[in-house]
Amino acid sequence: MSTQSTGSAFSRLSNHLEKNSEGFGPIRGTLGAGRMGMIWLAANLVVTTLLTGTLFVPGVSWPLAVGLIILGTAIGGAVLVLVGNMGTRTGLPTMSLTKGSFGLRGSFLPVAANVVILMGWSWVQAMLAGVTVNFLVEQATGFSNPILFSVLCQLLVVCLAIFGHAGIARVEPWLALVILAFMAYIFVTAFTTFAPSEFMDLPADPELGWSGVAVLDVVIATAISWTVLSAEFNRLAKSQAAGMIGSGVGYLLSTVLAMVLGATTVAYLVLDGGEAVAFDPTAIVAAFGTPLAVVIFLSVMATNTMVVYGMVSSVVNMVPSSKVKFLPTALVLGAISIVGSTWLALLDQFTSFLVLIGSLFIPVFAVMLVDYYIVRKRHYNKDILRGTGGDYWYFKGVNIAAVAVWIIGAGASLILTYSVPSPIGATIPTFIISAGLYLGWAIVAKRIVSGTPTHSHLSDSESPANADSGRRAAR
Repeated sequence: MSTQSTGSAFSRLSNHLEKNSEGFGPIRGTLGAGRMGMIWLAANLVVTTLLTGTLFVPGVSWPLAVGLIILGTAIGGAVLVLVGNMGTRTGLPTMSLTKGSFGLRGSFLPVAANVVILMGWSWVQAMLAGVTVNFLVEQATGFSNPILFSVLCQLLVVCLAIFGHAGIARVEPWLALVILAFMAYIFVTAFTTFAPSEFMDLPADPELGWSGVAVLDVVIATAISWTVLSAEFNRLAKSQAAGMIGSGVGYLLSTVLAMVLGATTVAYLVLDGGEAVAFDPTAIVAAFGTPLAVVIFLSVMATNTMVVYGMVSSVVNMVPSSKVKFLPTALVLGAISIVGSTWLALLDQFTSFLVLIGSLFIPVFAVMLVDYYIVRKRHYNKDILRGTGGDYWYFKGVNIAAVAVWIIGAGASLILTYSVPSPIGATIPTFIISAGLYLGWAIVAKRIVSGTPTHSHLSDSESPANADSGRRAAR
């Protein structure tokens, strides 16, 4: 009897969460440009983006770092906005859209890579929150156990992702205003303590191993890391203009502010006679006080909740209909994310982690953009909701050409990063190579659609359930 009750309670909870999650299939958005801008502003005003800025100074000069942050954010943001617009036009999340170019089964590969990347992000953010909480507790009591606090922070994140993601999505834009206010306080403190000219004249330290090209690559890779969730967010927009303007302005503003703040805080510490400690939240908390620690903790909780939810969404949308349930998927992925948050050594490999993201996903997004905007003329039809057959079946469900371009592009990125440095970095050449190869294949294979297909949002098409029923009947 107890077992039945437990099973019944689990089933009721699972069904409740299934109804309140986006689940499988397209959704039609209702949000305007202002609301979309706030969502993107809030999403990237997070400690990881801020601390990424701390990596650059004094490896390069402060003004060069600021200029490259703006340039790299604009370049990477263009990819983010275009992929996000695919979500607005179709109603599908990012990884579901890979079915159009990689095939209904070939898309499993980028989905798996996406889950690995998002899992890594969730670990990093949990660790940063845990390290920050541990710093405060140690200051107050002398007790120190960063692994314990990282696990507790990630446990809270998983609970929020399962039960409170909708509430976090509503609260996050308002939290962004609090973060902006505290960022303004730090900027004012920095530039009233030291003159702007002192920041401009702070000498670079080449021995730290940074160059302008390396900074540009990391900034672009940061945008690429957010692009894996761009269609998830932008399919909530009521129009293309709302999605593109909101995401473009929100992402550009939040990233530039957060990264420049990171570069400024390190420059401030150096000018104040301190040591430049990169990617360490405790250094800036010690300099600017406990309120900053509270802001860091809250921002990580909000953003990491959406990251974990994005992982679950990617897996749930991997197969047609609702065969993969939200709650069991969330519990499994959540458990892995909690265990992984104990791996604090990952924080020392953050730059390599960003390079890996760029290597894996720049070719993916190059293929997606060429396929959707050039080859398919900005139209995916309802066959993308099927499990087998149709326009996106290619060869046994896999577009071998897309997979081959992905492998070549990822290999080129790693070679340009570690073996044969390029004067313009690795990210831009990787995108050009991948896009060019896929477009060349499409031309040779005569895959480019003639004319201009009539656009329709996929929520107006046949439902996934009906598509699946038809497929089973055809068997």
